[in-house]
Amino acid sequence: MIHIVPILRDNYCYILEGEDRHCIILDPGQVTPVESYIIQHGLKPVMILNTHHHADHIAGNAELKAKYNIPVIGPKAEQSKIPGMDKGLSEADTVEHSGITLRIIETPGHTKGHIVFHWGDKGALFSGDTLFSMGCGRLLEGSADEMFESLQKLKSLPPETEIYCGHEYTKSNGDFAQTIEPQNTDIQTRLKDVVKLQTNNRPTIPVTLGTELKTNPFLRASDVSAFAAIRKQKDNF
Repeated sequence: MIHIVPILRDNYCYILEGEDRHCIILDPGQVTPVESYIIQHGLKPVMILNTHHHADHIAGNAELKAKYNIPVIGPKAEQSKIPGMDKGLSEADTVEHSGITLRIIETPGHTKGHIVFHWGDKGALFSGDTLFSMGCGRLLEGSADEMFESLQKLKSLPPETEIYCGHEYTKSNGDFAQTIEPQNTDIQTRLKDVVKLQTNNRPTIPVTLGTELKTNPFLRASDVSAFAAIRKQKDNF
């Protein structure tokens, strides 16, 4: 089972529940709402996973690690930037616990060492700040070439894969996507659905990769030059 826990201003932490109520905490950028959720649902944390080193994804690591005596696991390339990290992961490594098996995909671009987690049995991708609904992460450390290649990897996953991203950016991303493809009716339909969800105070994710392939201008870019141009436009949007 996948639990969505809103934290901070617009972040999402994910709690992956396996057998015997054991759970994996993914990107805990804040302690209180995560701990409250764990207690409320009677879950037993077994590890913390991080997609990248930014504070809004790791700020809860130390306190949760100490409280539950569990390891922190994240991108090997960013081990020096994540305090208290016990194990580093690289491309095609796997994490297995309590019936949960996650495959690691390296997706540099937003940060140099960013990774994402693919839960193949559940058809779920935890994409951190690489892929958002109708958007992608800013190129804070990596290049357009790196991010474009990272997105090509994710495009190759099954279209029914459900995307669980790091932030609730969907409405603003969709508003931008409309400026890139004003005649794209799939974007218009998705935006209407997003407004309904937000009106009811519900997350706009997960969203299928198939929907993203129809509505996300960054996944629809034909080559790296087109991608870079769209990314620059979004930075100034």
